Amino acid sequence: MKISASTGSDLFAAASAAPRIRVGIGGWTFAPWRANFYPAGLPQRRELEYASHQLTAIEINGTWYGAQKPATYAKWRSETPDGFVFSLKAPRYTTEAKKLAGVGGTVAAFVSGGLAELGDRLGPILWQFPPTRRFERDDFAAFLDLLPRELDGSPLRHVLEVRHPSFLCDAYLDLARAHRLPSVFTDSDEYPSFADPTGDFVYARLMRSRAGEPAGYAPDALDAWAARARQWAEGAAPADLPYVQPAPKTRAPRDVFVYFISSAKARNPAAAQALLARLGA
Repeated sequence: MKISASTGSDLFAAASAAPRIRVGIGGWTFAPWRANFYPAGLPQRRELEYASHQLTAIEINGTWYGAQKPATYAKWRSETPDGFVFSLKAPRYTTEAKKLAGVGGTVAAFVSGGLAELGDRLGPILWQFPPTRRFERDDFAAFLDLLPRELDGSPLRHVLEVRHPSFLCDAYLDLARAHRLPSVFTDSDEYPSFADPTGDFVYARLMRSRAGEPAGYAPDALDAWAARARQWAEGAAPADLPYVQPAPKTRAPRDVFVYFISSAKARNPAAAQALLARLGA
């Protein structure tokens, strides 16, 4: 298994020939979805297969607790259609380490521990940091240097989810941009929510679904998210989102990943499907 830490925009540009907007949910195993998303009587072993034909991406939370076996990644790939992708949350024992500069071994072990079995189903790797981790530039910069940019000759994508207000600063944005790594836009009141582009794709985790809405979000809210997703894909910065710095001018077209996460979780598949319908998927 060969991983490479080489940098440069060429690796990211090669990840996709044309921008795509992918929409999904967190995981696929959730009992209430058997009443409002999965068909009655569908065997549980076929839930991934079904979900992957209704959505275009799924974010895996299980890898946050620990890496899976290569055979498990291969099985996920075999049960999903062409064009579908998984985002994987990196193990928490890496992002919760006291010193990020010392986690090179766990980063390499996770990336080289079977992710190649996903093949073209491998989407971004999400590095989610706890709300208690403050921005310490030197330590965070050392961590970013550890992230491999290739796996077996194919480009890897990484995305950063920072959850402490100290990251709302020019120094963090400059560092993320220097490494061409996007920051998660988290539409949440609990964590810093900023839309400043720092990488070559956009990754949004939306956390405002409501149980009282059949599609999780009101129709006008879904219309607004469809418009923002199209703007992101075109390289624009939606003017109605919060930024640390002034919203930049139009950039190159970008891939977009939108996930409906937590909140009224039972409604999230309906929200994802409603957004996909608005996007013409």
